[in-house]
Amino acid sequence: MAGGETASAGALVKARAAEVAAAIDTAFDHLLSVPDDARARLYEAMRHAAIGGGKRLRPLLVQATSDLFHLSRESALRVGLAIECIHVYSLVHDDLPAMDDDDMRRGKPTVHKAFDEATAILAGDCLHDLAFQILSDEETHPDPFVRIELVRALALASGPAGMAGGQMMDLEAEHARFDLATVTRLQNLKTGALIAFCVDAAAIMARIPEDARKGLHGYARDIGLAFQIADDLLDVEGDAVLAGKALGKDAAAGKETFVSLLGVDRARAQAHMLVDQAKAHLRGHGAEADLLRAIADYIVERDR
Repeated sequence: MAGGETASAGALVKARAAEVAAAIDTAFDHLLSVPDDARARLYEAMRHAAIGGGKRLRPLLVQATSDLFHLSRESALRVGLAIECIHVYSLVHDDLPAMDDDDMRRGKPTVHKAFDEATAILAGDCLHDLAFQILSDEETHPDPFVRIELVRALALASGPAGMAGGQMMDLEAEHARFDLATVTRLQNLKTGALIAFCVDAAAIMARIPEDARKGLHGYARDIGLAFQIADDLLDVEGDAVLAGKALGKDAAAGKETFVSLLGVDRARAQAHMLVDQAKAHLRGHGAEADLLRAIADYIVERDR
């Protein structure tokens, strides 16, 4: 993509992402009002994890895909909020000493550092539960069959056949040598499954038949892998201050990544090829898919 077009895509994504981020923070502020009882510390830990910072890419993807089907922004926001609950819970648990043992996340102390390990575990558990509370509420969608399909799809995307299964593979990667196919499988689960749900959720709400979602599934698969390759490149070449977290940990742990297996140049070329493929999956759509196209471009151009 030409420099001017890339800048334009970045500006569009950043503008919409800022809107979505503000709405997500407002929603979390409302949902996580601190009670005047012994649960206060738990709510404060959840707020520490959920409010402020982060790219909010996942709720932005829900909004962008909802544009294709002219869905209400309120419904898209609620689904995006549920996905962000799952994403944030996973970060809280991943940062624990038993997992990645990180001290910083989104430019501030991780939850177990700001509070304690037991509180961090409970905060993550509660954010996980909150996701399904949001999806099952009729405010998210009036059709109970749509709501249960959303619940089922998010459960699959976040469980052993999705994100958590990928995280288990990531833990095993410290003790085994993974080839490119295995690393791709790991990332399709750990990162890609939740991204795929973001795109699929709008199609579910619009009652689009499964066999008519193939293009969206292809788009989600390709940007999910491109996103992870970009993350691997940032882990090698990025700025820890901009990233808001420690970098270089995969290499230090001896884990295979797209960059370690392909090299920097081939990995970057692969990411751009995946972006081109992702946008090709949207060729049947017009201007209503511009934000999805811009997100695909932005994923490989970002600096954090």
